Amino acid sequence: MKLCYYKVPRGSNNFGDELNPWIWNQLIPDLIDDDNSLAFVGIGTLLNDQLHSRTRWAHHRVIFGTGAGYGKEVLKLDDSYKVYCVRGPLSAQVLGLEDNLAVTDGAALIRQLVTSSYEKEYQFSYMPHYELAVPGWKTVCQKLGFGYIDARSNVEDVLSLISRTDVLITEAMHGAIVADALRVPWIPVVTNSMILSFKWQDWCASIGVDYNPCYISRLYDPKQRLDLLTPIRKIRDKYRQEQAAIALRKVATSQSPCLSQDSRIESLTEQLQERLNIFRADFQNGLFRS
Repeated sequence: MKLCYYKVPRGSNNFGDELNPWIWNQLIPDLIDDDNSLAFVGIGTLLNDQLHSRTRWAHHRVIFGTGAGYGKEVLKLDDSYKVYCVRGPLSAQVLGLEDNLAVTDGAALIRQLVTSSYEKEYQFSYMPHYELAVPGWKTVCQKLGFGYIDARSNVEDVLSLISRTDVLITEAMHGAIVADALRVPWIPVVTNSMILSFKWQDWCASIGVDYNPCYISRLYDPKQRLDLLTPIRKIRDKYRQEQAAIALRKVATSQSPCLSQDSRIESLTEQLQERLNIFRADFQNGLFRS
């Protein structure tokens, strides 16, 4: 069975996507190899019209804790798909699935592998979306005394920083998912219209939390500016960082953090584990043999 997940171009990483090999290689290591006949579609927003072509080599496709979104059209399921669970009720509705297939994002299974027993180091940390993680945000966080979490870092580093944070301010959805799973309160923010609210609403519905993000201004990467070395550019960048610091401090001090109920996340984790056990049994009993 081959893991199917989004890989960021140019050799970069995205925490949410890289959770796939980190989690599944620990929970079902004996089932994973390079056999193209079975695609395991786990963590990510992959349930769209592009999935079939991305897994064109597969005879069977397993859907586990994945979410609908992106793409141009809704994914059309056929007999090659076996759905064990999806991210939330919106994904189930879009795909025409039974309500009981809406559990939560598969990344919640990190509770089976990690305990948040770290000593807290930061009252607040900020985690931007991996495509919006420009150097200016690290500077802003340092000035505020906040932790800075780069979603492009390796999984272990991100997990450690989330665990050592009292409250996570995040634009990266899997930062929030992992924080919630590890019982770290979180505050969602948006700096750019590229952030897909549907996937956040889908996941938040699964854990019984409303999605009400705070909107703050975006910081730009100075490397993308042709006038990088001009004095006016430096002045503008400094001003924007100062404004970003004000906005981030306001979010931290004025917004109530989100956190699902202990009983809810425990129940969802148990449901995911049960579905994973069923998948393992199906696999071992030859359900996916061509």
